[in-house]
Amino acid sequence: MRLKKIDEYRWEVPKSTVPGMRVPGIIYANEKMIKDIEKDNSVIQVANVATLPGIKRASLAMPDIHYGYGFPIGGVMASDYEEGVVSPGGVGFDINCGVRLIRTNLIASDIKNSINSLINELFKNIPTGVGSRGKLKLKRTDFKDMLVEGAKWAVKKGFGIPEDIEVTEENGALSGANPDVISRRAYERGYDQPGTLGSGNHFIELQEVVEIYDYNAAKVLGLEKGMLTIMIHSGSRGFGHQVCSDFLSIMLNSAQKYNIILRDKQLACAPIKSPEGQKYLSALACAANYAWANRQFMMHWVREVFEKFFKKDFKELGMFLVYDVAHNIVKLEDHIIDGKKVKVAVHRKGATRAFPPKHPEIPEKYKNIGQPVLIPGDMGRASYVLVGTEKAMKETFGSTCHGAGRVLSRAEAIRRARKRHIKSELASKGIAVRYAGKKTLMEEMPDAYKDVSMVVDVVHKAGISKKVAKLVPLGVIKG
Repeated sequence: MRLKKIDEYRWEVPKSTVPGMRVPGIIYANEKMIKDIEKDNSVIQVANVATLPGIKRASLAMPDIHYGYGFPIGGVMASDYEEGVVSPGGVGFDINCGVRLIRTNLIASDIKNSINSLINELFKNIPTGVGSRGKLKLKRTDFKDMLVEGAKWAVKKGFGIPEDIEVTEENGALSGANPDVISRRAYERGYDQPGTLGSGNHFIELQEVVEIYDYNAAKVLGLEKGMLTIMIHSGSRGFGHQVCSDFLSIMLNSAQKYNIILRDKQLACAPIKSPEGQKYLSALACAANYAWANRQFMMHWVREVFEKFFKKDFKELGMFLVYDVAHNIVKLEDHIIDGKKVKVAVHRKGATRAFPPKHPEIPEKYKNIGQPVLIPGDMGRASYVLVGTEKAMKETFGSTCHGAGRVLSRAEAIRRARKRHIKSELASKGIAVRYAGKKTLMEEMPDAYKDVSMVVDVVHKAGISKKVAKLVPLGVIKG
């Protein structure tokens, strides 16, 4: 497949790549990365997305692009609200998988001699692993209220403080949630899981700020070199997975009903304004709110562990939320397209919102620097904090990358890791790790992912987000 080089960090997937493309595709990558990306079927997925009705400007992909369900992971699509479609494949199964970052007044050396004990306490207090059950026993009415109010409900019930909500995307609750559209099976799968980490690439990580690139933005965010931070990466668990599964079958029938030609059945969709489209958006909001509440609960328990460990109140320890951002979601947003303000459904699948300074949806305290963007690494590699830019609004509907992106399938990662001892390799780098299953550790070894520093370098140099700080892992718990 021949991609057309636009500039140093953008590559065009021509409209002639597959029949029916309405717009070109654009992939953000450098020369080195694009050679591997071209070998992957994710490029065809970028082209297939470009055939969907109502798509605006281009089918986009971030440098962490890899093969996904229907849409590539790292894909972004904006679909016209009046004429376009909404597609569960453009969000993914782990609805509102996302990241939150907590700062502290501690420095890395404060835990140098007790990192293993601290990691063990976190592991004991926060349920992890496939099918893990939470410590919360919610009444049916409370569960439904949580689906509508998200993180706000958790804070109202004592799991956090109002300031947490102010620095959570969408203030921790996506509007339009309707618990009545959720299937019985989704309720069954999600009922016992609020406040659980899950498995796969989800983690809770203790980190050290090792580099500052933008001192002004770092100061506003409350980050300093040497500071101990905590990152939580999780989503909507079995609840969100079931919501996606339920609507994939509904949307496949909808595509036939509305005479939508699909290049790939995994792109099953429905017109945004159709009953099916509106029902999906209501269900998605429930799952997104579940995820925000889930991360809020876990942050509360992280604070409790630190309070007990250091014998100080979490406020004395300076444990305040920097930001919480979603990675897998669709949002109704206004964007300037061809000089006109247009309402679109922006699908971000393995992509992060990156709004610029002064945007009305940014927390007041961050108005002058832009929306915080949190890019997690994986166990042995760095994570990054960036901020959104005006260029992102013009080029990518205010979007940027979400992580490193896989280069090895889970099966291939396990095969390559069989004769290695990943835990010992991490320990040799000074990283303590606790995990619920050895298989997960093998699947998630650093080698299974692209170089996150290179991915972040691309979006920084392309101007769609700007580097603020680099964080390295000290200890991690995995599902």
